[in-house]
Amino acid sequence: MIHRETFPQIHALLVIACACLLFSATVRSQQSDSGALERILNEMDAAAKTFHTAQANLTSDQYTKVVDDTETQKGKVYFERRGTEVDMAADITSPDKQTAIYANGKAQIYNPKIDQVNEYQPGKSRAQVEAFLLLGFGGSGHALLATYQVKYLGTESINGVNAAKLELTPKSAQLQNNIARIILWIDPARGVSVQQQMFFPGGDYRLAKYSDIQINQKLPESAFKLKTTGKTKFVSPQQ
Repeated sequence: MIHRETFPQIHALLVIACACLLFSATVRSQQSDSGALERILNEMDAAAKTFHTAQANLTSDQYTKVVDDTETQKGKVYFERRGTEVDMAADITSPDKQTAIYANGKAQIYNPKIDQVNEYQPGKSRAQVEAFLLLGFGGSGHALLATYQVKYLGTESINGVNAAKLELTPKSAQLQNNIARIILWIDPARGVSVQQQMFFPGGDYRLAKYSDIQINQKLPESAFKLKTTGKTKFVSPQQ
């Protein structure tokens, strides 16, 4: 089981509006939306076949409803797929320095301020976690249909990109306990996400914006390495 506390810590550093068709919508418009969704999923499938690496600048806004507060983090994210293996990393530089790495089936969150690394093992949920981390970056479009109800919400301009909006609603009750729904803004030309918004039960949400996206370029050798000290404490919080 993936605990909700684990999701924000992995995706918060990385990574990681509901629109319904009116009953009065015409069959023609429904077919148009269905065709548009199929086209976007096909574009994501095609991008996934040639995907090896990606890196991008990240701006992430975390809204916490109980205190009505938004925290903004900035940094860079890295993705790499080697066969069936998936690695992901985020180097957060603002407001506080933090590094998150998911590699070899393990997540590590390093907080230099307290010189501590929190380690998480997804266990039986590994495949689910990796599919979650690759949302919009190397993940297959049609593979989403196995886990989510997917709706096409039209297009929206994001930093000059006429992005296709997809709404993902988890099918399983287990996943619904952690994530209410996800909005992806997909660049149809490259089949990757330029923006993601994740809504959590209770009203919290996280909005991640990606810029200067580079696909299949050489990544820094240090992208998936933690820069710890000789006194760094490694702990495994109860999951």
